[in-house]
Amino acid sequence: MTVGYFAPLPPAKSGVADYAADLLPLLPARVNAPGDVNLYHIGNNQLHREIYARAVREPGVVVLHDAVLHHFFLGSMVEAEYVEEFVYNYGEWARELARELWRDRSRSATDPRYFRYGMLRRLVERSRVVIVHNAEAARRVGEKARVIPHYFKPPALPDGWQVERWRAERGLKPSTMLFGVMGYLRESKRVMAVVRTFRRLRREGVDAALVLAGEIGSTDLARALDWEGLIRVGHMSEAEFWLVGSAVDVVVNLRYPASGETSGIALRMMGIGKPVLTSDGDGLAVPVGLGEEEALLATMRALAEQPARTRDYGLVVRERVRRENSLERVAASYQEVLAGALSDGA
Repeated sequence: MTVGYFAPLPPAKSGVADYAADLLPLLPARVNAPGDVNLYHIGNNQLHREIYARAVREPGVVVLHDAVLHHFFLGSMVEAEYVEEFVYNYGEWARELARELWRDRSRSATDPRYFRYGMLRRLVERSRVVIVHNAEAARRVGEKARVIPHYFKPPALPDGWQVERWRAERGLKPSTMLFGVMGYLRESKRVMAVVRTFRRLRREGVDAALVLAGEIGSTDLARALDWEGLIRVGHMSEAEFWLVGSAVDVVVNLRYPASGETSGIALRMMGIGKPVLTSDGDGLAVPVGLGEEEALLATMRALAEQPARTRDYGLVVRERVRRENSLERVAASYQEVLAGALSDGA
């Protein structure tokens, strides 16, 4: 069996590109060339435009990294095309709603309506199998879904003295509990809610600090985050990512609205023993909606006040992730799904 492998790859600044690059050596794959069965990595941005078109034209197995493609269509279509695609997904009754959503598209990063309508129908109908990473994405896809968990690949971590120096250069004491938000910083990662909660935590006298590590998604958010007392790190190389991740004690990885995706950052941090606060229950759950900031404050306070228990919890999670999400185990699941799709399509 040969696998036609269609995906963005590094140096593209994309978690999907990193994922695809790590998986590639473990499959009998031909990059950007057809195989006995084709594997298409699809995400919710324009890096995937040609891959999406080919997946519809030449059906194969799709890896759906985001279970909402709404923003992909907003960025790749003119109004008339977008409206027709929306109607194809949801019926003629939705035509006026589609026009309304197009007019309001400047709000699409934070408006829950754009996450409610995933616009998956055409891709799912055309695909033999759709691989997803969690049960929520499988629910959105339907009967063609096959769940393969996201993988964890143990990294080459920095030496302890490098981590200590990084913290010391930023004025952090060994006892300071460092919380971190990592990755592409956008409104849906609840960054403003995290910052507001952190400032409340500091006003209570808790010895804690907060680092925001990654590119900021908009100029408006960048201005809103221009507050004293925050540690800022911009776009990170792979080595810098693991240095900052090693220096952080707890990762905050909230997400609302969400698109049914599994966070690679959350899994990577759990795999090196860091507790992760999430909105979806994959880590330490923080409920969305009313009461979110109160729940976040209580959780951050408890973790900061019990550092030994916090570290122990992180170690338990690390062992689970390394056992259940190894790259080799994930690759074996891909081999099984691809072989089944080839057999069914023969």
